[in-house]
Amino acid sequence: MTTSKNALTIPGLETVYDALANAIDQAGRDKSELFLVKLALLNANALGDPKTFDAHIQSALRDL
Repeated sequence: MTTSKNALTIPGLETVYDALANAIDQAGRDKSELFLVKLALLNANALGDPKTFDAHIQSALRDL
């Protein structure tokens, strides 16, 4: 995975993790996949680089 100069700190990652977990719970079991796809597309658009986004996908798939 590529590391950005704007990479989050451990406390920042924990904050993001908590927000994501809460949002998944809020979406509910029947809508969690749709929520995650929408979130991924919004973040891909913000990232603005399909190759980097693909690298992130590959990293996330490792060791599932």
